[in-house]
Amino acid sequence: MTVQSLFDLTGKRALVTGAGRGLGRAIAVALAESGAELIICSRSSDDVFSVVGEIGRIGGKAEALVQDVTDIEGFARAISAQAPIDIFVNNAGTNRPKPIGEVTVEDYDAVMDLNLKAAFFAAQAVTKRMTESGTRGSIINMSSQMGHVGAANRTLYCASKWALEGLTKALAVEVGVYGIRVNTICPTFIETPLTRPFFEDPAFKEAVLSKIKLGRLGQPSDVTGAAVFLASDASAMMTGSALMLDGGWTAE
Repeated sequence: MTVQSLFDLTGKRALVTGAGRGLGRAIAVALAESGAELIICSRSSDDVFSVVGEIGRIGGKAEALVQDVTDIEGFARAISAQAPIDIFVNNAGTNRPKPIGEVTVEDYDAVMDLNLKAAFFAAQAVTKRMTESGTRGSIINMSSQMGHVGAANRTLYCASKWALEGLTKALAVEVGVYGIRVNTICPTFIETPLTRPFFEDPAFKEAVLSKIKLGRLGQPSDVTGAAVFLASDASAMMTGSALMLDGGWTAE
C-alpha cells in the first residue's frame, strides 16, 4: 500500500455526532474530502442539513440524522437501523467553566450527561452495530488536553474528560478482539465561532497562550488531519491511545 492509500476512506461510512457546527462540522467535511460517506448527526435539523448540503457541494455523500445523543434509547434505535458504520467520531460535548463553589447540580448533569453518559452509550450502540456487522471499525472519542491535566474553573469539564480517557482505554481492551480500534483526540483551545468571544478577554488569551508552547491558538485544521489519521488504515495499529494536539500544553 502507498502512503496516500493508507489515508483513503473511499467506501467507508462515518458517523459524526455534534456535527452541525464547530469541530464536528470541520471533521465531517474532512472525512468526506477523504472519500468517506457521512452520517451527520446533530439535534438541530437546520445545522444537519446545512452540513449535508456543504458536503454535497464538494462532491461528497452525506445523509442526515437529526438526533439528540442524550436520548439514549432514541440514539440506539437510530444506530441499529443504520447500515454498517466503519468510523465513529464521538464528538458531541459541552462545557460550563466555573469555580467549583459555583457549580450547580444542573451544571453537573448538563456536562456529565453529554460529555460522559451520552458518549458512553453512543459508543455502546456503535460497537454493538460494528460487532453485529463484523466491521473492523475505528471509534474516535473527542477528549481534550483537560483529560490529562487540571485547570482552575474546569473541575467539572476535567472530570468528564478524564473519565472519557478511562472509558477509551477500557473499551479498546474489550473490543480489540473484534478488530475495533478506540482512541481519543485531545485538542488544546481551538479557535471557532463558539470560542472566539472568550479570546476577546486579553487576560484570558494571554493565560492560554502562556501554556501553549507553540504560541498560538489551535485551528480546526489542526484537528481534522488527526481525525482522518485515526479513521484510516494509517493508524491501523493504534488503539487505546490519546492523540495530543495541545501545542505542548501537557509537556511540562
